[in-house]
Amino acid sequence: MLLLPLLLEATLLQLASSSHHPFYNGFYYNHIMNDKDNGQEKVVYFNGAKLVVETSKDPIYSSNGANVTLPCHYHYEPDMEAKRKIRIKWSKLRDDYTKEQDVLVAIGKTYVAFGDFRGRAHLHQAGRREASLVVSDVRLQDDGKYRCEVIDGLEDESDVVDLRLQGIVFPYQPPHGQYRLNFHEAERACQEQGAILATFSQLFQAWSEGLDWCNAGWLADGTVQYPIHLPRKPCGGLHLAPGIRSYGPRHRHLHRFDAFCFSSALKGEVFYLDHPAGMTLEEAKQSCQDVGAEIAQVGQLYSAWKFLGLDRCDAGWLADGSVRYPITKPRPNCGPAEPGVRSFGFPSKGRFGVFCYKER
Repeated sequence: MLLLPLLLEATLLQLASSSHHPFYNGFYYNHIMNDKDNGQEKVVYFNGAKLVVETSKDPIYSSNGANVTLPCHYHYEPDMEAKRKIRIKWSKLRDDYTKEQDVLVAIGKTYVAFGDFRGRAHLHQAGRREASLVVSDVRLQDDGKYRCEVIDGLEDESDVVDLRLQGIVFPYQPPHGQYRLNFHEAERACQEQGAILATFSQLFQAWSEGLDWCNAGWLADGTVQYPIHLPRKPCGGLHLAPGIRSYGPRHRHLHRFDAFCFSSALKGEVFYLDHPAGMTLEEAKQSCQDVGAEIAQVGQLYSAWKFLGLDRCDAGWLADGSVRYPITKPRPNCGPAEPGVRSFGFPSKGRFGVFCYKER
């Protein structure tokens, strides 16, 4: 019974005292002192070559429903040919870099896509040592940072590329009033309006483009914030500089605020229907269906306003029961002097036109 442990101990002692490596697979990875002997380490790469992975340093822009290619290339310094099949892995990062979502793994020409990317992601390897990722039918949730990782044996190098969707951030309150949504309800509210909860980066971009809103809203990371251009007493005080005001992370079940939603370009068009006597909400829904369309969501109206220049000085019903109208060219009797989407709130009664949405 003691024979096996004794043999194992003898083998380990022999390996520990040996000046030779215990195994050889063609590559070794060692840290050694540099020539200056100053305590710093330098890396000796396999076969004397360094693996380098490069992606775009500039963000890659796309929009909802489009196809996009995230570039990634690799090479060796000095140049050499790989001794084995290269493994490539793409993953999506969280804003805080604490967790990664697997997107795709490939070895040679064989690849597997995961989760929401299944059927939408594949490699583009037209060039030598190319590992670019192609994502088709881009979705709102695809916005973010992606890691391209190249693995050659024990060598593993990566770089990060930023995919940004061209979109619009809009504040949203439910029909029952201000500050009524916990985090999960805010997520659902945005999804019901053809949008998702905005990220901090998206809110910051909207603020840099002029968004000023004094009501705090949930963001995708569970924080509550709001953008201010003109400091004023009810909005954090006069003494604070313009910027993004933050309440920090809030309890996702107990605390209640509004929401900041993010929507992107449309696959179809938003158009207005009217009736001489106006329509109730139910009549408005039916009118859209009669022309092969559906009543528009709030996110669709905002997207049509920003990306298609929709301008209509007539109020119309939307799917959530609100009444709004988009103005790109401010003029008398059409609201404030700035472009925007005007809101009449959620009238319990009244007759209006309707904004419909139809995919192309």
